[in-house]
Amino acid sequence: MAETESLADWMANLNEKFTKIPLSQLAIPGSHDAMAYSLDMDSSVLEPKKIKALDKMFSTFLRPIVKKWGTAQEKNISEQLDAGMRYFDLRVAGKPESSDLFFYHGLYTTMTVKEGMTELEKWLGQHTKEVVILAFSHFKEMSADQHTNLTNFLKEHFKAKLCPKPQVPSLKDCWESGYQVILSYDNRSVDDPVLWPGIEYWWADHSDPKEVISYLNNQKQKGRPEGLFVAGLNLTFDGNDMLLYLTKSLKEKTMTAYPLLLDWVKEQHSGSDKESVNIIAGDFVGVNSFAQDIIQLNNADNGP
Repeated sequence: MAETESLADWMANLNEKFTKIPLSQLAIPGSHDAMAYSLDMDSSVLEPKKIKALDKMFSTFLRPIVKKWGTAQEKNISEQLDAGMRYFDLRVAGKPESSDLFFYHGLYTTMTVKEGMTELEKWLGQHTKEVVILAFSHFKEMSADQHTNLTNFLKEHFKAKLCPKPQVPSLKDCWESGYQVILSYDNRSVDDPVLWPGIEYWWADHSDPKEVISYLNNQKQKGRPEGLFVAGLNLTFDGNDMLLYLTKSLKEKTMTAYPLLLDWVKEQHSGSDKESVNIIAGDFVGVNSFAQDIIQLNNADNGP
């Protein structure tokens, strides 16, 4: 699986054995802050709090810094799908001056939610055996009406492609029913047969890759959840870090850490036992062997 192109249909090409087990027992590559490749320098700062408070006075100075540290991906949604990503961490915010909803990470994205989901749905139409897990969470500046409008749009947009909860399906189940989307919507006020609850995300909240690995290993010792869950390889930097490392960027820090993080990935295994992994999400996906290394865990010889 050296070629990125060969990952566009990796689920369709899996060994038959792995198409009959729940998706929660597969190793699946995921994109953390999946839409943070189109951040808008003209938008106000949404996070972190320390910098948001200074944005009005120092926006010319601060916004380029926030963009540099908020940009968590380089490839657009179609390119991420082509590169094998099947889990997408999607954070949505309302904008006071707009009726549209946007994604965000530090800054708002230039792309609206509708534009992003239209691009994704079009891709799924060309890859009918691929199944994605869309995790909508970390909502900001959204009213109850906006939640209703968004969930109605998503249900109408993906229609029969949406897999109903609560039983995690296998690929074979999805193929037989025409399902291509598991839609997780992490908001307790919303309840619907096709809207899955929030998916547990193991987040180390640390900027040191060694600490991230240590945290993930500790989580594994406690035992995995039964259903879908995510191990996050993403590094975390706060407002202090951003101002401390003015000449650095999230990309630079992440790419330096990746060799260590991917060594950890190669030691993992998929399956149902206590220490198995499921979704592994990262930043700047599609630029190294991240997806190949995760998909490779789905082979008959791999085990604890």
